[in-house]
Amino acid sequence: MARVRLSVAERRAELLRAAIEQIEARGVAAVRIADVAAALGVSNALVLYHFSTKEKLVAAAFAYAAEDDLDHLRKLLGRRTSALRRLRAAVRWYAPTGQAKGWRLWIEGWAASLREPALREVARDLDREWKAALAEVIAEGVAAGEFACPDPTATALRLTALLDGLAVQLTSYGGTVSRVRAQEWVEDALAKELGLDEPARPTLEAEAP
Repeated sequence: MARVRLSVAERRAELLRAAIEQIEARGVAAVRIADVAAALGVSNALVLYHFSTKEKLVAAAFAYAAEDDLDHLRKLLGRRTSALRRLRAAVRWYAPTGQAKGWRLWIEGWAASLREPALREVARDLDREWKAALAEVIAEGVAAGEFACPDPTATALRLTALLDGLAVQLTSYGGTVSRVRAQEWVEDALAKELGLDEPARPTLEAEAP
């Protein structure tokens, strides 16, 4: 059966999604242009036509994944509800105990970015946008009198640092911390940072294996 003819933008998106899957499965160092091509049943030349080197393909794949995450964050923070509800929704989604996918991908990216300047820039930009978005909604909550926080920017930094660290523990060192305990720590930290009397205690559907 002949392949459907795709536009340039559609083909690039297809290649980037395949690259993300291959990076998650094989790791940045091991993934090859040939792996991405084989996953889609296309030629190596087609992949190289859109991304002239593996390094450019990998950097573009991470940028694509980052924008997808940021789009979801914007939707969560753009809801018409209180700042506290929006903040909790964003933190719970971002946390490694939530529904956000791709923590293995980003841990791979953090490691590879030590040697790849283009990838380091993508990771740094994503980190900055996450912190800025959280700081903004925290500041909105303070202005609305929902909670107290003397330094929204510092609070956003501490919360994301906690979430990133827990992601490493849960993804790389399975069994060190349970999902329930990790979620409790996140809620405790959020309550402490915002001066709330009691942390929320959402029920997780199941423990991670």
